[in-house]
Amino acid sequence: MAVVVGAVAGLNIVIGSLVAPFPVAAVVTIFALCVAAAVLVADPNRHLAPLILMLGMPLLGVGLSEPPATALSAGALLLLGSIYGWLVSLIWPDRPGIQRPAKAAVPRRVMLAYGIQIGIAGAAGAALGFALDVDHPGWACAAALLISRPDRALLDARSIGRILSVFLGATAACVVAAFHPSNAVFAAVVLVVIAGAAGTAGSRWYVLPFFTTLLVLSMLIGDETESATHWFLERVALTLAGAALAVLAAWVVPRVMAVPGSTAVGSQKSNSDQSSGT
Repeated sequence: MAVVVGAVAGLNIVIGSLVAPFPVAAVVTIFALCVAAAVLVADPNRHLAPLILMLGMPLLGVGLSEPPATALSAGALLLLGSIYGWLVSLIWPDRPGIQRPAKAAVPRRVMLAYGIQIGIAGAAGAALGFALDVDHPGWACAAALLISRPDRALLDARSIGRILSVFLGATAACVVAAFHPSNAVFAAVVLVVIAGAAGTAGSRWYVLPFFTTLLVLSMLIGDETESATHWFLERVALTLAGAALAVLAAWVVPRVMAVPGSTAVGSQKSNSDQSSGT
């Protein structure tokens, strides 16, 4: 499964980079794929659909910020990393699998409404990024899709959690940059960040964005192409925009389509998503 996760992640980043030079096509692609993935989730036999919806679509948004060559390299590294992780896992003895109760099928109409909801949020985030001509036009899109969940209470909690985590992570990155660390110190910071992200992966609090923001902004600031303030403002502002779009879409679409804001699929997934690092 780890290899499949890496493949889905890498492929969607590459797809995002390929449509990024064509803003209109990129916006339409995000909306269409979000709707398609959500509808497929309604079919219990589509085992990859939830993974594509919850991980693949946000990473497609991430790919909008990268040129194809960079995205291809990132995708290859994700795939190789997942293969490496799988090989390392073979060292440990097998453990009995966790028996999970079968989930009730979610009505296709409910998932269609949810797909339209996140499709609008993600597409609007991408359109905003392209319109503002920011360095990373996919950040607002990715934030909107990472925050979005069928359960409204969970969506609200994730929006607040992501905003706070990104703000604190961006602040920490600026503090690190202020000391002009050597390569050795920066490598140590990266190691601590990765360990922290892995160690808190099961947390009920949405803290992963703190670590990813600290890592990404530290690397961007280290390139010295722009000031730390520039990257801080862009990351935080686009995260706020993505959160606002996710909440707005969750408020409007269910009312227009007469679908409850807290759906059956939301209640089924809320417990697992509380501890999810995505």
